[in-house]
Amino acid sequence: MKLHVNGTEHEVAAPPDMPLLWVLRDLMHLTGTKFGCGIAQCGACTVHVDGSPLRSCITPVEAVAGKKITTIEGLSQDGSHPVQRAWAELDVVQCGYCQSGQIMSAVALLAKVPTPSDTDIDQALSGNICRCGTYPRIRAAVHRAAELGKA
Repeated sequence: MKLHVNGTEHEVAAPPDMPLLWVLRDLMHLTGTKFGCGIAQCGACTVHVDGSPLRSCITPVEAVAGKKITTIEGLSQDGSHPVQRAWAELDVVQCGYCQSGQIMSAVALLAKVPTPSDTDIDQALSGNICRCGTYPRIRAAVHRAAELGKA
């Protein structure tokens, strides 16, 4: 099966019903996308498919064949994406486990709403759970990323 991941086409030998998360992690060795709950409730496994956030833990790989998939590794090689820069600048990460999903959801929000309100951020990231409770820092980082994206 052919997958277009992070700007490159890959041939992957995976059963069609294998969750995209495991194709990315186990077959492609892209481990930035995390397994959290396995039922699409926590957001740790969020990737983009054709620019929209998607929970990869419940998505069969056959459903995304031929679509553009972006993982956290695909945002930038060096952490220079405005959202990644804002996350580092504001020291958002505590344990870090949920953060790739948080970042991917924030990137999708900023693509649609370049200057989001607190309400926009809260709604867009409401499906991403942070067990450490870094929500105020996450919100501040999304606002900072919006500023960086305009620079």
